[in-house]
Amino acid sequence: MNTHENFSAETDARRSVPSRSWSPGEQARHDVLLRYLGAVATAAAEHARTGTPHTETAHTETAHTEAPPAASPGQGAASSRESALPLVRDVMDVPAASVRDELPYRDIARLLAREQVNAVPVVDAEDHVVGVVSESDLLAKVAFEASGHRPGPVGRLRERRMHDKARGESAADLMTSPAITVLPDATVAEAAWLAALSRLKRLPVTDRRGRLVGVVRREALLQALIRDDTGIRTEVETRIATVCPPAERDAVDVTVHDGVVELTGRVPGATVDRLVAEVEAITDVVEVKNLLTAG
Repeated sequence: MNTHENFSAETDARRSVPSRSWSPGEQARHDVLLRYLGAVATAAAEHARTGTPHTETAHTETAHTEAPPAASPGQGAASSRESALPLVRDVMDVPAASVRDELPYRDIARLLAREQVNAVPVVDAEDHVVGVVSESDLLAKVAFEASGHRPGPVGRLRERRMHDKARGESAADLMTSPAITVLPDATVAEAAWLAALSRLKRLPVTDRRGRLVGVVRREALLQALIRDDTGIRTEVETRIATVCPPAERDAVDVTVHDGVVELTGRVPGATVDRLVAEVEAITDVVEVKNLLTAG
């Protein structure tokens, strides 16, 4: 075994043996995280299949005024399923704290402290979101000023841009632009996917003209995506009613505990595979224990 193989084996061994046993609380958080990741993964797969979700990159007003694409044949069922999902408008915070683009950086720091957030949207005179300014932007400014460092003529382009940005005094100078935003009629799963992809804890919510209407937090998205066991059981029963003929539905028993679905009963073999696949497709199901008997 060479050095690389030995290192890989040691790494795998460390991963397979936890340093200490998990407490019940840690296991519950792990299960919630898995369910959240499952919902985000499903949203990402749906985006890859159908194209851009109800999200925007706010850089010009034109990006928000385009009419939504017309539904193509065969999309009716998908639209019906989406209508049952929670939407961003249901979980966003209103009103949303924001700063005007001309606000001085010291006032931005005061607002961040008062609102107890690490970033806020930057809006123009007509409330269009033009960027986001964060604690990191303010800290970078202070760090550059304190160091006295100046990039040379052959310095890296990124370093020169950071230096020029740090010399700014207003939100417009310091903000990160364009801003990643989401529309109120986006599903919570779409917003969670975008937040994960962008590594953001908060997403500005805008109307189709790019005007700020709220902010949605990652915690709110998680809470909305992770249903309790009763809600999961209800959807599983709905899937059973869809897959199984009336004569077979009563033969399937369902129990749900911490997102784990257990199916028992006797149904035809072809129905077993289809039913298990349907239940596994439910976004916040952690695992399906298939105890069904083909008969």
